[in-house]
Amino acid sequence: STSQHYSMVTGGLFDVTVQPLWELYASHFARDDADPAGPAATEIEAVLARIGSHRLSVSRARIVMPKGMAVTLNGIAQGYVTDKVVDLLRAHGVSHSLVDMGEARAIGARPDGHPWEVGIADPDIVGQTKTVLPVVDRAVSTSGGYGCQFDSRARFNHLFDPRSGGCALRYRSVTTVSRSATAADALST
Repeated sequence: STSQHYSMVTGGLFDVTVQPLWELYASHFARDDADPAGPAATEIEAVLARIGSHRLSVSRARIVMPKGMAVTLNGIAQGYVTDKVVDLLRAHGVSHSLVDMGEARAIGARPDGHPWEVGIADPDIVGQTKTVLPVVDRAVSTSGGYGCQFDSRARFNHLFDPRSGGCALRYRSVTTVSRSATAADALST
């Protein structure tokens, strides 16, 4: 239901039903004779017919989806888990901590009163930090196509546009800062 909320907020750009696109691109580029231009338009079109969060039926008791649809929580699960850990720590009296379960969320400031520092990766240099953000009671999430690339030329990555079936190439990375790690995670994706 939280994923459904972020799908609505983003006009469908955040969509947990993009798993069939992942499977299409991964299987395409795993072949020895893979076309470097990516999957054929007809293959993408066929997969797009199986995508659309609005077609999921979500209730407390069950999730129902059309045949052939698949869900991935990759774009929201780490943020969600981070928020749950923060809730648990706060419930036990922790007032100063930086939790990082794949997405970072600060509880208060550091014990010395200074902000926590969260490094943002340089999308062009592996292992290098591009900038550092000071955070107090905020979550930070970064998504970038450099995180998982299907091809050696970095033209195809794991961030999909559920409208076209293409991969995100407009920005090298996107960082969001929010009160919750769930929101930061979903919105950076």
